Amino acid sequence: MKNPEILTEEQQKIARFAKAMGHPIRIYILETLSKQSCCYSGDLSEVLPIAKSTLSQHLKELKDAGLIQGEIEAPKIKYCLNRENWEIAQNIFKKFLAP
Repeated sequence: MKNPEILTEEQQKIARFAKAMGHPIRIYILETLSKQSCCYSGDLSEVLPIAKSTLSQHLKELKDAGLIQGEIEAPKIKYCLNRENWEIAQNIFKKFLAP
């Protein structure tokens, strides 16, 4: 981008969250995690019709954006919403999309 200094931190966060949410599988994951406290990646792979490696890529994208967090409980990984960042995302999008 030519003039990144004109972008606010909030604009950059909106873009990062939107990019991470830009796939229907990721929306499904976020909806699932918003309805329960946590979920194991193995549980998700049982219900989603995608390869485990593809699921891992989606989880990584959401984690890198800060929308979810993962905790290793060998041999599984437990994923939960990052509640703080989820609230930030909700507030940013509400403000951005307000009429």
